[in-house]
Amino acid sequence: MNYQEVLAQAKLDIGPLCKVCPECNGVACKGRIPGPGGKGSGLGFIRNYQALRNIRLNMDTVYAPKGVDTRFSLFGKAFKLPVFAAPVGAVALHYSPKHDDLSYSRAVLNGCLAAGSAGFTGDGVKDEVYAGTMEAIRGIGGMGVPTIKPWSLKEVLLKAKMAQDAGAFAFAMDIDAAGLIVLAMQGKPVAPMPVETIAEIAASVNMPFILKGVMTADGARKALAAGAKGIVVSNHGGRVLDETPSTIEILPSIVAAVGGKMTILIDGGFRTGIDVFKALALGAQGVLIGRPFTYMVYGGGAEGVRLYLEKVQAELSEAMLMTGASSLADINVGKISGGSS
Repeated sequence: MNYQEVLAQAKLDIGPLCKVCPECNGVACKGRIPGPGGKGSGLGFIRNYQALRNIRLNMDTVYAPKGVDTRFSLFGKAFKLPVFAAPVGAVALHYSPKHDDLSYSRAVLNGCLAAGSAGFTGDGVKDEVYAGTMEAIRGIGGMGVPTIKPWSLKEVLLKAKMAQDAGAFAFAMDIDAAGLIVLAMQGKPVAPMPVETIAEIAASVNMPFILKGVMTADGARKALAAGAKGIVVSNHGGRVLDETPSTIEILPSIVAAVGGKMTILIDGGFRTGIDVFKALALGAQGVLIGRPFTYMVYGGGAEGVRLYLEKVQAELSEAMLMTGASSLADINVGKISGGSS
């Protein structure tokens, strides 16, 4: 299969709630939950995407070429590019029953591994899905990041221990999932957590902890105080609170607050390697991408995931070549203009 064939198959298999739009910008699906849309007016999702369009790359090809290197290291693990699959859950509810959360996670994990990346896996109401995902991560040498919902402290600690036992190289909690009413509707509510509780979670196992869902400089400082080794600047794809800022416009203030003290990742509206370049220029170390991976899994399974990541890597490499960046360290704010720069 090629990338276009995967997209064509996804249109047939992903179900009526997602249209696999040519431009995945949140407009056609706004307010569609269940479904892939942003909450309420959908502006959280739409702003994430649109804010990236407002940033431009400064082309410069007057330099002595040295080649392009997109390699990246996260917590001691080497990757071919600084891009990871974001956690996606309840896929049968929001997309189509062709996949459940376990089959989706397995496809993401194996496709990411083949492309030299890693997947952040989701967590849901059914405990057996999380357990099955841990076995999948164990089977690929720990190259995945289990992402736990903000359940009760007892359950989070148990699942963190399961992640460690599976050999995962890191684990995460998407604290922004505290706004997912769909989970409460299924009888398993989530809630915000104070710094002290997050600190207990971070210290409970001997592996790096990533807090996903940070949207303010103060939130980033609290994550650092709690012992998180990394954060993901994220508004949960615009699905938990309407009228939020875009993640890319918040990024510079977070970099100013905790840059150099912890790993800063970001998600929200990223689709291409050019989008990834923009985030790196503004100070992020890496990017998580969500919705496009659903197309890839539904249209091509693990092979679709691999094809998409190879496409993103090629786009990032081209952007680096055309702006005079030989390595990721060469990508800086001087390479972009407009938007949040």
